[in-house]
Amino acid sequence: MYAQIVEFLPQRVFDAIVLKYNSNRYVKHFTCWDQLLVMVFGQLTNRDSLRDLIVVIEAHSTKRYHLDFGKSVTPNDL
Repeated sequence: MYAQIVEFLPQRVFDAIVLKYNSNRYVKHFTCWDQLLVMVFGQLTNRDSLRDLIVVIEAHSTKRYHLDFGKSVTPNDL
C-alpha cells in the first residue's frame, strides 16, 4: 500500500514547489522529499509520536533503502 501511494505522489511537482520556496537550502542529507515519505509512512502505520516513528524505522533499518528514506532518520531530521 505504501508503494502505491508513493507512486501516486507527483515528485516532479513536489520538487518544483521545493525549488520555488528554496526549502532544501540548508539540508545536508535529509531532503523535504525524504521527510514527506517518512511522514506518509508514519500516517499509514498509525504512529503516535515522532519517537515511535523513529523506533519503527530503526527496527526496519534493512528495509530503509526500499522505503526510499535515505541513509538514516534521526529525531533531529524530523
